[in-house]
Amino acid sequence: MQIAEGRFPQLAAKSGHEAYKTTLSRTGGVVVKTSQGKIVQRRSDGTSTVIKQIPMGKRVKSGAVLTRVK
Repeated sequence: MQIAEGRFPQLAAKSGHEAYKTTLSRTGGVVVKTSQGKIVQRRSDGTSTVIKQIPMGKRVKSGAVLTRVK
């Protein structure tokens, strides 16, 4: 079981990449968030358009417990 669970990150990355490629081929455009804090529309012809600049998120250390604030 632990061996199968260890493959989850690889399977998730592969699935996400496949979904990106499938959507790009079917619709001709994909909206993604970049690591620079931008929301960008990428088209199948290779062009990109910045839709919006968003604030950078906070880094969270591994093992941190997050709670909701009321």
